[in-house]
Amino acid sequence: MKASKLIYITFIFISFIACKNQKPIAKGYQGQGKSAVVSTLSKPVQKQWKGIWSLDEDNLFFSNDFESGRLNGITSDGDNHYTVLITAENTPVNVSPWYAFKVWSKNPRTITIKMTYQDSRSRYYPKISLDGENFKAVDSINFKAINNGSGTFGINAAPEFVEIKVNVGENPTYITAQELYGSTRVKKWIDSLSTKNYISNYKIGESREKRSMNLMEVSNGTHKKAVMVISRQHPPEVTGFLAMKSFIETLTGDTPKAQKFKDNFDLFVVPLMNPDGVDNGNWRHNMGGIDLNRDWQDFNQPETRSVRDFLIKKEAEGYEFVFGADFHSTWDDIYYPIDSTIIGEKGDIVFNWIENITKRLPQKHTNIKPSTEIKPTMVSRNYFYVNHGMPAIVFELGDNTPRDFLKLKGKVAAEELMDLLLE
Repeated sequence: MKASKLIYITFIFISFIACKNQKPIAKGYQGQGKSAVVSTLSKPVQKQWKGIWSLDEDNLFFSNDFESGRLNGITSDGDNHYTVLITAENTPVNVSPWYAFKVWSKNPRTITIKMTYQDSRSRYYPKISLDGENFKAVDSINFKAINNGSGTFGINAAPEFVEIKVNVGENPTYITAQELYGSTRVKKWIDSLSTKNYISNYKIGESREKRSMNLMEVSNGTHKKAVMVISRQHPPEVTGFLAMKSFIETLTGDTPKAQKFKDNFDLFVVPLMNPDGVDNGNWRHNMGGIDLNRDWQDFNQPETRSVRDFLIKKEAEGYEFVFGADFHSTWDDIYYPIDSTIIGEKGDIVFNWIENITKRLPQKHTNIKPSTEIKPTMVSRNYFYVNHGMPAIVFELGDNTPRDFLKLKGKVAAEELMDLLLE
């Protein structure tokens, strides 16, 4: 294996390696710095053209015409080599260069695809699928890093470009940054849970492009204590969604613990906070060109307003929110609670929860970075606490955390939360 390839494969799979190490690592991803206060008034967005690129001379076709598709241009370089261009919805933008496209050929062959980005680097290791639902990482023998970065974490550690070799035929092959969970697939998941008589789902608002803001309500009585959960404010953050999915499936399950939880608490879930951004294949923003997790102070965007109005309505009905979680993804697993010096005893449940999860899952070190800044509220966690008295946390999962561990972590997190709430 070439040295450049070895360096990048090490970077990509560091989460997998850490998962095998039974001792907590001393140093790891230390989290993001303080978020800058920015305007959340809408900005122009370059809406992506969606369709099929037909390279007639090669009998080869590329398409981004599906939910979460992102492909902005392609060139044929000869000798079955192709360069694709991935650009963001607008700038400045977080360095999360999402891509997702299909490729097929009338004549089966092996092609090489070079991934290029607009003022960014190759953050996400390519995934491949034949059905758009079941994905696996591209085999390392078919992967090449170009112009490697330096360091362990962050965009500077990633290569500038990557090349992958793909076998293509008449049936389309999906090539994506992460697994595909567009609004249709997420709604199908919500509907599958809603066959239980204590689960309902309904619209609480609309996105900028008039997609439904769907909320799932889990209620088995007339009690007025509730847990609030949201996910996918940022479109590429699929690992956070996968952990949230397991978390919700455990809370809504049929175990004695889950039944007792539902006998005492309601659960409200917005699994897809940014349906426009997800379906348009955006890197970070909604179709107002804004990072939604900076809009929990001014509420200039319809997506955040929908949740704000829902929470105000429920409080008016007498609800007390006892816990809030916002699931995200980043370079490695990390918790962002509110510092105990700010939240005091009310935040004990959050820190006890983190401690209990860690005891149950010692094989994967997770950093903790408490925040001492709660105003302006700006981010969901701060708004949940300041405006609704809700102990809350941003729960981040690594881009490359193994998928079976994501499912386990979501399950354990739900079980430990139920134990603490039912005390």
